[in-house]
Amino acid sequence: MKAWVSVQNISVQWGAVQGLSQVTLTLKVGERVALIGANGSGKSTLLRVVHGLIAPTQGQVWSLPSLRQAMLFQRPHLLRMSALNNMALGLWLDRQQRLTWTQARHQAWAALARVGLQDVADQIGRTLSGGQLQRLALARAWARNPQLLVLDEPTASLDPHAKREVEALIHSFSQSKPDVSLLFSSHNLGQVKRLASRVVYLEQGRVLADLPVAEFFNPERLQAVSPQAQLFVQGKLP
Repeated sequence: MKAWVSVQNISVQWGAVQGLSQVTLTLKVGERVALIGANGSGKSTLLRVVHGLIAPTQGQVWSLPSLRQAMLFQRPHLLRMSALNNMALGLWLDRQQRLTWTQARHQAWAALARVGLQDVADQIGRTLSGGQLQRLALARAWARNPQLLVLDEPTASLDPHAKREVEALIHSFSQSKPDVSLLFSSHNLGQVKRLASRVVYLEQGRVLADLPVAEFFNPERLQAVSPQAQLFVQGKLP
């Protein structure tokens, strides 16, 4: 199966702080890979390395030269303009799409409608609720037609209703285009079971388990691969 991205034996270090240590990970077409682990385990750092925001101290990062990817952060950054123009500006500046401003606005409107935000298209983006902001950011990322969608704790700061809405959108997007891969971090193990096809457990910057979702949540299998990961799943680690 074709791969979108591969990182080989990468390490990331900031002075005395080791962010990642000898991590190897390959993302194949259509995979939905969840990163789990305690705070500070290296999940966000690995996401940023894959997305090209952080260069590894050691190791190699390879991606398909034509790869289109988009990343959704925990706290989306919006400019002081309408929700529609926040969407349109990102699309207009995307060199891969080469849209005119009018085309970008049309595409932005369609994306807002896809996530149920057409009624707030003219509202200043920064005034939206947390759930609306995350839906807007997800629509903005999806409108770029990515082959790889990278999500950093996409529902972490949302109330239960907004969590369900955003998770349903992520599921809907991934089902609508089976070739698109997801790489996301989450502390919600129920969400991981619902969205992921594969689970990677990190601890102190190292990958200790990398299994298909059914095997990862099989206690005997996970215990054999990584007792630490099994303790984490059981809630016996922070």
